[in-house]
Amino acid sequence: MIVRRLARPLLASVFVAAGIDALRHPGLRSQQAAQLLGKVPDQVPGAQSAAKDPDLFVRVNGAALLGGGILLATGRMPRLASTVLAASIIPTTAIDHAFWDETDPTLKEPSRSLFFKNVGLLGGLLLAAVDTEGRPGLVWRAQHAGKVTRREARHVKRAASREARLIAHQAKDVVS
Repeated sequence: MIVRRLARPLLASVFVAAGIDALRHPGLRSQQAAQLLGKVPDQVPGAQSAAKDPDLFVRVNGAALLGGGILLATGRMPRLASTVLAASIIPTTAIDHAFWDETDPTLKEPSRSLFFKNVGLLGGLLLAAVDTEGRPGLVWRAQHAGKVTRREARHVKRAASREARLIAHQAKDVVS
């Protein structure tokens, strides 16, 4: 559909640009990522190793944004790309737009606005992640197959019952 061909690249453009920026200039984001990763509990696997190298964390997240954005824009594996982007936008939003930590009112409002923009993008990504392009999804196909199988089983049971009655009737006629 034409809407998907237009909407996916439009949605992906933000992520491609953010991914390129994160790969080229991880500096400020690395400081913010280190602060955020320092707050993550020790029980989260990989959090402590990521906290030791926040630059790498920012670049990996940037690569995920770039790769997912390109896949979504080109229509290649759009559901997987949307899921990857949805997962990567969460730390990006927490690092770049933590308006709740901002004390300066002139910086707090733009950060808050960008935070809610990212929340809106997350909603769009979630819709794209579940979009089956008008084709039935796996759940519907499984349920439909179950219904068809049950209906066919009922038909087979009725046919077998009819045949059994017919054979019993014929056997009764032969005996008499």
